[in-house]
Amino acid sequence: MEQQAFEETQDTPVNDSAHVKPYAGYVGLDVHKDSIAVAVAYAGREAPESLGTIPNTKKAVAKLVDRLYSEKKTFLLCYEAGPCGYTLYQNLTAMGMDCQVVAPPRNEKIKTDRRDALRLARLLRAGELVEVWVPDQEQEAVRDLCRCRADFQAQQQKLRQQLNAFVLRHGHHWPTKRKRWTQKHLEWLEMLDFPYEYQSEVRDEYIAAVRLSSSRMIDLDQKLGQILQEWSWAPLAYSLMALRGFDQLSAVTLLSELGDISRFGSPNQLMGYLGLVPCVYSSGAHRRTGGVTQAGNRHARQVLVESAWCYRFPARQTAYMNRKAESASAYAQAIAWKAQKRLCGRYRQLIAAGKNQKVVCVAIARELTGFVWDIVCHEKTRIGRIAKET
Repeated sequence: MEQQAFEETQDTPVNDSAHVKPYAGYVGLDVHKDSIAVAVAYAGREAPESLGTIPNTKKAVAKLVDRLYSEKKTFLLCYEAGPCGYTLYQNLTAMGMDCQVVAPPRNEKIKTDRRDALRLARLLRAGELVEVWVPDQEQEAVRDLCRCRADFQAQQQKLRQQLNAFVLRHGHHWPTKRKRWTQKHLEWLEMLDFPYEYQSEVRDEYIAAVRLSSSRMIDLDQKLGQILQEWSWAPLAYSLMALRGFDQLSAVTLLSELGDISRFGSPNQLMGYLGLVPCVYSSGAHRRTGGVTQAGNRHARQVLVESAWCYRFPARQTAYMNRKAESASAYAQAIAWKAQKRLCGRYRQLIAAGKNQKVVCVAIARELTGFVWDIVCHEKTRIGRIAKET
């Protein structure tokens, strides 16, 4: 739960325009499943004051909004990103309130709901909180489907590992150089002999679970294909599929996790958001760099790193790549070929320099992010221009 909240919080800084509007007060909400602690910091230097705790229901939130409106003042509300999602944000904005979902501030030694709400109100008034990008409902629905598939894939890998471990414990193993989880492999597993009948039943239960997980994966892939045909961001996904290492799943996952990539002013901002830039420790004349920060959205970062592995082979145009790029624009195809020549050469160059293969792959993923940013920003501008002309 904490990891998911951390992923949602690493975004671009709060827009300074949020504080241009003259707010009379700044309201901090410490949100939990059943309750919401409320505090307000009025404009000025007075200490924030607690407004108590309300139930986490739509009716109670509406009463809070009426209470704030009764003062005939404008307020800016905020709460921390977390497991409760964006429902409260959507309810407050629908009621006409200005609201932000923000990154959780640094933890303090003494922590209570009341203190958290007071701290949020104080930091919001000072403009020291980082605002989180909130997806619309369509975007969140596609992202939920992609994460569901990723969860089932992890379960499938775990089941396969458990089945392999079970048969290995009893002296059976599939030849190393032969491909696993084909029909022949499953038939071989079903023909294995065990001393006791209930051991064969254990084997059958494992195989049934593996088959069921594979069936689920196929169904979800088909569902993603149907959604892609109806999704408003489908043209961007097709353009990303022109890149080497990107298929339907990776393109949809990346867009559903990152949302509007054009909100990043430069590729460097996107790389920093994805945690693909190195840590820097600097003090006086001493400066040391470490590994990548691994901040931000791990699902999007995983997609890019997995795609980067494909650039370890020489640059080439294959029939499969051409089929993937059929629906992409000419600009996206040109950038994809430019990226392939650049990154394949870069991979060989870094390997020849003696760099670790995993480190090289992350470096390729960082550069690949720049090409992704370029394609999405260009295609988004082109699609917007076409929409205006029509």
